[in-house]
Amino acid sequence: MSSSETGPPAEPADALPVVAPQLRALRRRASLTLEAAARDAGLSPAHLSRLETGQRQPSLPMLLSLARIYGTTVSELLGESAADRDAVVRAADMESTAAGGWTYWQAGAAGRGMQALRVRVPHGSQGDIVRVHPGEEWLYVLKGRLRLRLGDTLHRLAPGDSAHFDSLTPHRIAAADPDGVELLFVHTLLQSPTAALCLGPIHGEAT
Repeated sequence: MSSSETGPPAEPADALPVVAPQLRALRRRASLTLEAAARDAGLSPAHLSRLETGQRQPSLPMLLSLARIYGTTVSELLGESAADRDAVVRAADMESTAAGGWTYWQAGAAGRGMQALRVRVPHGSQGDIVRVHPGEEWLYVLKGRLRLRLGDTLHRLAPGDSAHFDSLTPHRIAAADPDGVELLFVHTLLQSPTAALCLGPIHGEAT
C-alpha cells in the first residue's frame, strides 16, 4: 500500500477488533512517533492514525510491515501472546483472517523467528504491490497457479512448485487463475524496530 492510501474498500472496523489498540501500544513500546512509524511503513500519519483507532483495517502486507518496524510479530499485533505458543497447530484451531483481499491462517506458533501462514490470494488482489524488505521467504503452491515476479524475472508456479528467495529482491505475488491461488508461506521475522517493509504499486506493468 502506498502513501496515497489507494486500495480495496476498508472492511468493517470490528473485523479485527484487537488490532487497533495493539498497533498503538506496540508503536509506543518501540518508542516511535506516529509520524516516524508512518514514514517507515510508507503510509501517511493520517492513515496510520485511522488504523490505530479502528477506522481502517490493515492489509496483510501492512501487518507484516508494522510488525517488522515495531520489532514484533503479526501474531502479537493480532493479540496473541507468547504464552499461547505451542509446537502443534491443529487445523480445527486455525481461524481465518481477511486482510487487503487476502485470506490467511496462522500455520505456526506465535513468538517464533519465522512466521508460517496459509494464504489464499484471489485473482486481481494486490498484484501491483512490490515488496522489498530484509529476510527470506519461502512459498509453496497448494492450489491454482501463481505469478511470482522476482526483480525483472517473471516465474509461473503450478501446484507443488515452491520458491525460496531473499526478500531484498523486489517481489510481487499474483494469482494466475480466476479462482485464485492457495499458498503455504514462510518468512523470517527480524526482531528490530529498524527493519522495514517497503510497499508500493508499479503502474503500467502487468504481472
